[in-house]
Amino acid sequence: MAIRGNSRRLLAALAVLVLGGCEAAPATTTTLAASPQERLQLGLMTSLPLYWSEDAGLADIAAGRAVPPWQRRAIETRFVLVPLDTLSPVPALSPDAPDTDPLAGLTRLAVIQPRGLAPADNVALDGWVRAGGKLLLVLDPMLTGEYEAPLGDPRRPVDSALVPPVVARWGMAISFDAAQEPAVRQAPLAEGTLPLALAGRIAITDPAAGQCRLLAGDAVARCAVGKGRVTLIADAALFEHPDLAGAEGEALLALLATAFD
Repeated sequence: MAIRGNSRRLLAALAVLVLGGCEAAPATTTTLAASPQERLQLGLMTSLPLYWSEDAGLADIAAGRAVPPWQRRAIETRFVLVPLDTLSPVPALSPDAPDTDPLAGLTRLAVIQPRGLAPADNVALDGWVRAGGKLLLVLDPMLTGEYEAPLGDPRRPVDSALVPPVVARWGMAISFDAAQEPAVRQAPLAEGTLPLALAGRIAITDPAAGQCRLLAGDAVARCAVGKGRVTLIADAALFEHPDLAGAEGEALLALLATAFD
């Protein structure tokens, strides 16, 4: 209950931040959008309502009437999103057909507050990264957004991320300080800043496993894993609050550029 109270106080702080005219994360460029011909595919696995709004009904989605959420509209200015339910190969329906590999052909992948990765997903993700994939992995120990779906409803995002074993394989761990102040803070990242709210803290447990370095007050880790790259973030506030992402989602796009460019 204390954590939920902190989240409500944090939302109030967000309102003050916006009304006060404070810019949460200044964009480092105004040319982040790409032409349709330049957009690259980006795989997306998430429990957050990033691809469809939380209240989008199946009938509206099927009929093309569902309005995409602000996160998707921003991301799709640079990428063609490929929503994924699994990361591991799906067995073929017939003996003479090949298995379906959801990661085949993808060079960029965003796994944001997932519902949990199966053992096969961990193996597939590790192999994909080591082969040269670029991964943005967002695991928030305590979401700060407000969602209508009640606890236990499959539409509700995972309030506290389950850290998959592959994170330890890459030599990292995530902890959370429940006593931290419920305030938005700006952490330096690349050429700009990253807004954080009740963020987790990343620690390097095996320096040789992933060649990682910590950034943004230990809320971000950048790792070279095999031929690939992992950007781990222990906070999802930028994907939850439009007031932090910028009028056109420029702060969110700047983060994607940091992870994938």
